[in-house]
Amino acid sequence: MSESPLKQARDRFVDEGKDRWTALEVALKPARIRDPEAWTDLAARYRDVTADLARARTLGLPEETLVYLDQLAGRAHNRLYGPSRGVGRSMFTDLIHGFPHAFRKEWRFMLAAHVVFYAPFLVGVVGPLIDPNFAILILPEAQLEQMEMMYQDAPLRTASQNISMAGFYVWNNIGIAFKCFANGALFGLGSIFTLVYNGIVLGTVEGHLHQAGLGPSLWDFTVGHSAWELTGIAVSGGAGMRMGWALVVTDGRTRIGALRAAAPQLYRLMLGAFALLFIAAMIEGYWSAGSQPFWLKLIFGAVGLAIIVGWLTVGGRHGEGRS
Repeated sequence: MSESPLKQARDRFVDEGKDRWTALEVALKPARIRDPEAWTDLAARYRDVTADLARARTLGLPEETLVYLDQLAGRAHNRLYGPSRGVGRSMFTDLIHGFPHAFRKEWRFMLAAHVVFYAPFLVGVVGPLIDPNFAILILPEAQLEQMEMMYQDAPLRTASQNISMAGFYVWNNIGIAFKCFANGALFGLGSIFTLVYNGIVLGTVEGHLHQAGLGPSLWDFTVGHSAWELTGIAVSGGAGMRMGWALVVTDGRTRIGALRAAAPQLYRLMLGAFALLFIAAMIEGYWSAGSQPFWLKLIFGAVGLAIIVGWLTVGGRHGEGRS
């Protein structure tokens, strides 16, 4: 006598699920998971087992199978969201190791974002040097005059003014990064537009000030923090482009599912972008306007650039070897 369709469906479900459940058991064995990619894998396996548990209940599987899957899902949940991981320690690990790892893994979007940002930036720098009227086509004349006044008369700030300006720079920088990222919801096109816009505006300001003979004052102020700030803007734009790509190329998932799959990488990229921009704001608020000699500021800026390059190229490689 042939088996009923329901029993066949139950047997097929168990046969197909055993490998997934065993793999999750293995993933849960290490006392501590250090590799950021392992956390992503564990999260994906946790979602799979919760879906399997729901389907097992629908199929009416034996009680011992339901208990096993329920306990397995509970263990995975506790490992992912329990206090043993530590929110602060997790965020620190994601920043120091996970961010550079995500930066290299998504190198195509990072490269595209830097090109999209720096190409208009260079156009903005060169344009006013070729045609003095170029800057007026990009920015209002009143804004350009205000920028000139800022760099013509830059008195030393007091300690309270440094605190106030640092707060302003944090707010401004994080706001730009958020726009670069969030606009990626428009299938990545919004992030591209925001990068182009910020690139051409920042470049035009620099080119105009050079054309006005204020280049030395500009460099004296910006050389210490520019690498941190510009890299943070480009990274946030690249993360937005990556989000837009997930909405276009879903790999068979729903758009929400594709975003969920990309979420760990997006989180680490934006965590790194915010850190870069926060550091830039602190330098801009407490160092850039100081009376230090230019050669010292130049060395400071070069060291900062070396730290960024080293972090992005070497950071997190211990996890890549095991992934």
